Parts: sequence; structure tokens; C-alpha cells
Amino acid sequence: MNRRDFLHTAAAVSGIGLIPGAWGQATPSSYRILLVLIELKGANDGLNTVVPFTHPRYTELRPRLAIARDKLLQVSDREALHPSLEPLMALWQNKELAIVQGLGYPSPNLSHFRSIEIWETASKSDEYLENGWLARAFATVPTPREFAADGVVVGSNEMGPLSGAGARVIALANTEQFLRNARLAQPNSDPRNAALKHLLSVEQEIIHAAAKLNTNYAFKTEFPRSAFGNQIRTAAQLAANKSGVAAIRVTLGGFDTHANQLGTQANLLKELAEGIAALKSALIELNRWNETLVMTYAEFGRRPKENQSGGTDHGTASAHFVTGGRVSGGIYGEPPALDRLDGNGNLPFAVDFRSMYATVLDKWWGLDATKVLSGRFAPLDVLKA
Repeated sequence: MNRRDFLHTAAAVSGIGLIPGAWGQATPSSYRILLVLIELKGANDGLNTVVPFTHPRYTELRPRLAIARDKLLQVSDREALHPSLEPLMALWQNKELAIVQGLGYPSPNLSHFRSIEIWETASKSDEYLENGWLARAFATVPTPREFAADGVVVGSNEMGPLSGAGARVIALANTEQFLRNARLAQPNSDPRNAALKHLLSVEQEIIHAAAKLNTNYAFKTEFPRSAFGNQIRTAAQLAANKSGVAAIRVTLGGFDTHANQLGTQANLLKELAEGIAALKSALIELNRWNETLVMTYAEFGRRPKENQSGGTDHGTASAHFVTGGRVSGGIYGEPPALDRLDGNGNLPFAVDFRSMYATVLDKWWGLDATKVLSGRFAPLDVLKA
């Protein structure tokens, strides 16, 4: 493979995003080691994830989809987790798992494309922003020079919250593939042609980033043997690098359960829970569990009333998880108001999703969230003092 082919492959296939002028800027920052975002692509059904099993409307709205009480993992006198989330119960018992209910935003959009754009740019429903919320954070306060990257997107070429100008971002399917590709690029003499000179400069930045990401850490942790498990393994390898990465995004897809939801969601939630449990184990090996914040997100939730195909349609508010060694476990937000559905049969939201981001920016990284989110959103008390 020649140099031109490699650069094309790096940008389009391995998904290496290099922002001109952004690499190597040295500005002091207060970033902690790591934020891990887990996108539940397609929109997970919150009602069958965190189940309001005592609410009479739950079984009325879901005569076929309601999960039997004796199978649920009870976490309070009115809430329980889906049985597939059993690997998360150790986190709950250790008070390291925060459950945030009722996450959403005003005037919700039920289009996958538009709503995930709203979540990833932290915009209003009628506002269009070019840059993701994390990219804006890194543009406002850059990460230290020695960081291998601001953020790494694993398992996707979609940059999501890291998209746009201002961030040093790498997207890769897995660490090994990225490193194999990077080793194909070899330094050469400095040409006189300005355009080629720029390409060679970019190439050297790729080599530099790859070298920093190459840890080859031999984990004792056993990672799930699935595509998502491979993403979690890659995230753990990235966390093992000594140079530093501020944020990692992984994606678990398949949650658009318009039909046959029971089996599909059960399998996906099992993958999610096993992946998070393995990530914790790996981070403990690295002595970085207390320095890592893990958070799930998705474009929206599902409608409370089941449909005729044994599934649920696009909805609004949903429940999400926050975990880590410095998380103050418990239930936050408000339980789903099943007796106050809107005209479309959807749930009102209780917590603006940007409050989750304000928690990361203000409480985790010590930044000024108002400069990133263009508004004031109250952080959640999910972190230990």
C-alpha cells in the first residue's frame, strides 16, 4: 500500500479524523482520565429496562411485553431491572450504579437521524449545530499536549459527540487494526510540493498517535465474545495507554425494536451488562476504575403502549445508566408518568439530557458547562464529593 492509499484508508475506513491545526496544542486543562460513552443505537426501551413494576398502567399498556414480576431484579420498592441486566447487580450493590429516569428534552423529535443529532450536539429541538458537545468542550479547553487523542470512536465511523472542528479524534474498529494500518505509513524525505508535504505531515501525526495508543496490555479479564465485547476490549486497551485519552465512545446497535422486542432486547441488554462488567474488571486491573465515568445514551426511548407486532414504536423519555468508581449509586430523576402520557401516547421527560452533560463537564472535568452547552443545566448529584 502506498502513502496516498494509506491516508485514504485511514480517513475513510479506519476513520481517523485529523483536525488541521488542532494536534499538539498545549493548553493546561483539568480533564480527568476518561469518559466512556455507550450509545444504545436505535433507541432502547426504557420501560422494560428499568421497570415500574408496581404501576398498574405498566401491564395495561403492555399485556404481552410486560416482564413478570418474579423475573425482575428489584432495586427499590417500585423499580426493578430487566433480568438480562443481572451482571450489573454487583455494581448496584456496591453503590456504583446510578439509574437516571425520565431523560429527554422539550419538543422531542421522533426521527432517529434528527434526535440523535440533538443528543450528540446538545442542541435544542429547533436548533442545528455543526459540532458535537464533546468537540466543543475540547475546543473551549484543549486536552494536554501529551494526550494521544482527545477522543476515540470505537466500532463506528460516525464521530457523534466528537464530530466537528476543535477535537483530535480517531475512529477505529479495533486497536490492532488501527495499529496495523498505521505501521504501513513510513516516513520519507520532505518534498517540495506543498500539498504532498501536508499529507506527509498528517501521516506523521497518524504514526505518532498510533504509537501512543499501542499498549498491547495483556488483560486477565475475559471479554465477551461478541462485536460489542470486542469494542469493550478495545476501549480497555485505549484506557491502558499512558499518554491519555479524554473520551471513548462505543456503540451497541439493534435497539429499534418495532417487532419481536422481548427476545431482541433481552439479548442486547445481556451484551450491554456483560460488556460493562468486563470494562469494570479491566479498569480495576489498570487501577483506573475510580478515574473512569461510564454513561449510556440514545436518541430517544420507546412508546409505553406495545404495538401489534410485539414491539414498541419511537417514544420520548427513557432511562440511562451512569457507573464508575466515583459514582454515587442510586435512582435519580423521576419514575415514568404512565398516567400522564401526551397526545401521542408518549411520556413527559423529567430530566433534560443536557444535565447529564453538565455533570460530566462541571463535576467530572471541572469545566464551565455553560460555555459548551450555551445554557445553564443543573448537574446531577451522581458523583461522590
